Amino acid sequence: MNRKILLKNLLLQSNRLNLKNRRAPEGVIDYDIPEKILKSDFGSNFLWGVSASSFQSEGAYNIDGKGISIWDNFSQEKGKIKSAEHADIACDFYNHYAEDINHIKSLNFNVYRFSLSWSRILPEGTGKINEKGIEFYHRVIDHCIHTGLIPYVTLYHWDLPQILENKGGWTNREIINWFSEYVQVCVKEYGDKVNNWMILNEPLSFTGLGYMMGMHAPGRKGIKNFLPAVHHAALCQAEGGRIIRQLYPKANIGTTFSCSFVDPINSRKKNLKAAKKIDAILNRLFIEPALGLGYPVNELSFLKNIKKYFKSGDEEKLKFDFDFIGIQNYTRIIAKFSFSMIPLFVKVVSPETMDVTLNEMKWEVYPEGIYRILKQFGSYKGIKKIIITENGVCFPDVLNDGKINDQQRIQFFKEYLAYVLKAKNEGVNIDGYFVWSATDNFEWAEGYNPRFGLIYIDYVTQKRYIKDSGFWFKDFLK
Repeated sequence: MNRKILLKNLLLQSNRLNLKNRRAPEGVIDYDIPEKILKSDFGSNFLWGVSASSFQSEGAYNIDGKGISIWDNFSQEKGKIKSAEHADIACDFYNHYAEDINHIKSLNFNVYRFSLSWSRILPEGTGKINEKGIEFYHRVIDHCIHTGLIPYVTLYHWDLPQILENKGGWTNREIINWFSEYVQVCVKEYGDKVNNWMILNEPLSFTGLGYMMGMHAPGRKGIKNFLPAVHHAALCQAEGGRIIRQLYPKANIGTTFSCSFVDPINSRKKNLKAAKKIDAILNRLFIEPALGLGYPVNELSFLKNIKKYFKSGDEEKLKFDFDFIGIQNYTRIIAKFSFSMIPLFVKVVSPETMDVTLNEMKWEVYPEGIYRILKQFGSYKGIKKIIITENGVCFPDVLNDGKINDQQRIQFFKEYLAYVLKAKNEGVNIDGYFVWSATDNFEWAEGYNPRFGLIYIDYVTQKRYIKDSGFWFKDFLK
């Protein structure tokens, strides 16, 4: 997951406005949230799942032949992670995978979305395969199938092998070949068991925060890193799809984007234009090349410089006909024009300056946003279907006598699901809803304090406790 708003605020050079007690634009929607919604309202074939990622949950960072990833290095650097925390152990999913999968199934979900660690499978990035890493994911996949969970596998969730970063990482066009080799290894190994694949997790997040702002691994900064990283990630996104399609023509292939609906602070022309610019970078930058629409250069003039990284045939190589698109939504963005914010002349209004509900990471809780972004993506002719591959919230959780009464989180899910249902009933082809996250985990630069899980983890003892929100889903899904 996430860190999405951090990207959105920093990448767009936001600063706070003096707007205390002023409400954000509402985005008028004529809709009364139903008092109760039912699982059956979504249809009998609707997918219900939870999501996780390898680096955030597995731990075992140097065990059984695993290589070092960029996040292993980054989280060990002083000052990079809040409270100087790291993910060397994390949730110890490497040793607790069966217990966690059993918990997920006990809550009546039918999908487990997780990622593979590139550096656990190919410790050197390319070349020799780590058989113990291969065996670990066989055990995970087999246990999912044994318990009745459908595995949805993400190939890349940000943990690039450090040895490849030393050669330029995502700024080096050679990564297309490195990534292609990794995809082939994974799909040939697990393709007989796994039918559902996601190529990349939130490419804007790892290119923007990692190669533009330096706030995430590998900690690089500048447009000179960002533009080639974007182009190469977009090419890998499509190439990964083509490789799977060739090896397993009937596979269900998708990719995932972090998306937030963008509202202007008011209806003045310059603020409307600012909102369009932010929407272009947050919501359009990677989906439109895949659909054959190219990069949104009309709204983002600086993207014209990405052409210097093109080679012959790249326009076609950016395209791939995905079976589904994963939408990952947590909040919305409020945009405003700003003379001082060169080159985009926009800034993001901090939710803390407005009279809105916030989660623990100071993101606005805005259920209407998931409806509006689903309608926006549903309007693309080239998108066949949508799965909400991440949606969730962090609120302070208190463990009291082995229980976590997280009523705020339950209310969050009730309201967001109501708006998902509204979009589905209005014709958006939504195929599933996956909660972020299965368990609490390492939230990247935020460390362990933000807890998104349906299952609470005591990081000292590694003991698991199902939260009341988990039991709510158990009842909802039974």
